Amino acid sequence: MNLFMPSVALDPIHQFKITKWLDFNVGGIDLSFTNASGFMAFGVILTIAFFGFAASKGQLVPSRLQSLAEIGYGFVADMVRGAAGEEGLKFFPFVFTLFFFIFFANMIGMVPYAFTTTSHIIVTAALALLVISIVIGYGFYKNGFKFLKLFAPSGAPFIIYFLLVPIEIISFFARPLTLSLRLFANMLAGHIMLKLFAGFTVALIAAGGAYVVIAPFAFAMGVALNALELLVAGLQAYVFAILTCVYLNDALHPAH
Repeated sequence: MNLFMPSVALDPIHQFKITKWLDFNVGGIDLSFTNASGFMAFGVILTIAFFGFAASKGQLVPSRLQSLAEIGYGFVADMVRGAAGEEGLKFFPFVFTLFFFIFFANMIGMVPYAFTTTSHIIVTAALALLVISIVIGYGFYKNGFKFLKLFAPSGAPFIIYFLLVPIEIISFFARPLTLSLRLFANMLAGHIMLKLFAGFTVALIAAGGAYVVIAPFAFAMGVALNALELLVAGLQAYVFAILTCVYLNDALHPAH
């Protein structure tokens, strides 16, 4: 069986199907290595390889690869510093890893017949739960029960707290849901649109006759959507990372 070429070329949902590459079962628990696992592993390897090669020959006058790596490093460092302050830099390794994992996963998904791991809610939900768990864990570790001041912003009249506190609690625990859904929905919808326009172009050419005249316009729309989806792939990695920094800032400074 071909691991990459789909058997149903024009089905926009087929690209999200989980397929087993290695069937593995332990005590009735399915631990199979799937295409999702494979492409996530590939994303990790690609990230490590990129920064590993860039740092292996550190030069005073950087090469193009080293310059790209330094720009990426500085970009994430400035993002963390801007959203969480100097104290937030202790989380820089986590945010840096998170940002580039999502970035490379999204970019790999733009390659034809590759699998987009971030188009599955289970992946984005796991990342979001990891973020919120670190926020809660570090918040209580650093501030103790003062972390709960996050749900009672200072300066409001006492009577308002009866309404404000429940809203803040609901808002806080909705964060992992919105964080995961935003990334998942954007990648899912974008790839469905790409597949639909590609299939539409092929169908117009196959129909022949006057339909062939319309095909170039559908193709042009597909190219434009590819450019837009590349932008969205990078932007969604940034949005996920910057919101992570904002949430980590709440753990560092709950009394706001």
